[in-house]
Amino acid sequence: MIISPAKTLEATKEYYFSIKLKEIKKMHENGIDVINVGIGSPDLPPSDNTLNKLIDAARNPHNHGYQSYVGIKEFRKGFADKYLSLYGVDLNVDTDVLPLLGSKEGIMHISLTFLDPGDEVLVPNPGYPTYASASRIAKANIRTYDLLEKNGYYPDFEEIEKQDLSKVKLMWLNYPNMPTGAPATEEVFKKYIAFAHKHKILLVHDNPYSSILNHNQLSILAYPGAKEVALELNSMSKSHNMAGWRVGLVVGAADYIQCILKVKSNIDSGHFMPIQLAAAEACNNTPQWHADQNRLYGKRREVVRKIMDLIGSAYDMEQVGMFMWGKIPTRFKTSEEFTEFYLHKAHVFMTPGFIFGSNGEGYLRISLCTSEERLNEALERIRKIG
Repeated sequence: MIISPAKTLEATKEYYFSIKLKEIKKMHENGIDVINVGIGSPDLPPSDNTLNKLIDAARNPHNHGYQSYVGIKEFRKGFADKYLSLYGVDLNVDTDVLPLLGSKEGIMHISLTFLDPGDEVLVPNPGYPTYASASRIAKANIRTYDLLEKNGYYPDFEEIEKQDLSKVKLMWLNYPNMPTGAPATEEVFKKYIAFAHKHKILLVHDNPYSSILNHNQLSILAYPGAKEVALELNSMSKSHNMAGWRVGLVVGAADYIQCILKVKSNIDSGHFMPIQLAAAEACNNTPQWHADQNRLYGKRREVVRKIMDLIGSAYDMEQVGMFMWGKIPTRFKTSEEFTEFYLHKAHVFMTPGFIFGSNGEGYLRISLCTSEERLNEALERIRKIG
C-alpha cells in the first residue's frame, strides 16, 4: 500500500462480527451448516402495513429524489407520537427529532459533533463496541466505567467520581442493557442525570431494546433535568424488524439536535422517501403486532435457557431484551475458547463476552433472532457433543 491510512486507524480494528461473519460464510461455502445465534439481526419481516406502504410509495415516480436532511414530517411525528404514548416524553416534531441512517450512524455523528481531540468519553464496560470505536475515530480518549454483575450491571457513581473527570465531555449508557439484559430503572436514570449535571457531561442513552420482552418501557428524557444534559438514540431495527432498512433517530433538546444536523448534513443525503413513509406507517403497528413478536421471542428464550442450562451457564432470569447473557462454564479459560469450541465442534456460533470489554470476559451472549426450530437444532447439536 503506497499511501498509509490515518493514524486513527491504528487503534481501530475491524468489527468483530465483520470478521466472524466472513469465517462463517466460508464454512457454509465448504458445506458446513453453521447455526448463528450470535448476531442480533431480526429474522422476521416488518408488519404487512409497513411493507404495503413501502411498495405503494416506491411506485410513485415522485418519491425517488433527494430528501430533506431532517426527514419528512410524517416520520418525525410518528416517532414523536410513540415517545409520548410509550414514555410520556413530549417532543417538538420540528426541532427535537432527527432521523438517522440507523442509530449506529448516530453514534458516529454525535461523537464528531461534540468531541474534540483530547476530550474524554465515559464508555460502559461491558458495552456496545461502537461507543469506543466512534470515540477513537473522533480522536477522543476512552475512559471506561464498570458495569458489574454484583451491582446488577448498574454503575457505581461513587467509584467513578474517584477519577479525574475534568476532561470528560460525553458519557454513553444503554438500558435495557446490551449485552447484559439489565433493565432500565427510574432510579438509575435519575442518578445518571444528577451525575451529568454535577460534572457538565453530555449523556447519550442508546435505547433500541425497550419494547422487546420488557414490560417497563422507559426513556431517560422522561425525568426532570434530562433534556439539559441528555440525548437519546432509538431505532426501528430491533423493535420493528427493520434492521436492513437503516432507520434510527436521535431525540433531545433542539440546540443539541441542530448541532448534530451540521455534521449529518455534510455526510449523507437523507433517507429514501418510501422508507420514511413506511417507517411512519410502522409507528402505527397495533399493540397486538408487538405482543405477537414478544410471544415469539418468549418461546425462543425458553429454548435458549435450555441451551444455557445444558452447557452449564449461570444466568439471570430477570434480564430483558433480545439476547441472553450468562457465564461460560468453568472448564473453559476464556469466552473465546468457549465460543470457538462450539463453533467448530457443534457448528453453533455464540458471541464471546470479551468483545464487549474486559468485564465481558468469562461471559457469553446468545441472540433470540433465530427461529425456534433452528434453536432446537442447536440444542440437539450441543447435546450430542456433550
